[in-house]
Amino acid sequence: MEKPDPADAPSNLAIIGRYILTPKIFDKLEQTARGSGGEIQLTDAIETLMQEQDVYGYAFDGVRYDAGTTMGWLKASVELALQRQDIGGSSGNTCRRST
Repeated sequence: MEKPDPADAPSNLAIIGRYILTPKIFDKLEQTARGSGGEIQLTDAIETLMQEQDVYGYAFDGVRYDAGTTMGWLKASVELALQRQDIGGSSGNTCRRST
């Protein structure tokens, strides 16, 4: 399900775009109807693939940044800059002056 409304989401998990899939996924992609935005969704093909073979995910503890939006990219950039020893202090000072 491509970016569902939180109320419609089947779980609180997300796919962050790193996959190791068998070649069978190409057959499934060819058979997958266009979905959200008129595009063939890899997630739809993976769901179909799961009917024939096991597909595994890895749940990690950490922070996930959505760099697909301007605000998500900005948050990721600032948070990561603040963690760096070489620029963390100056980054924090710049952020404080900007608010």
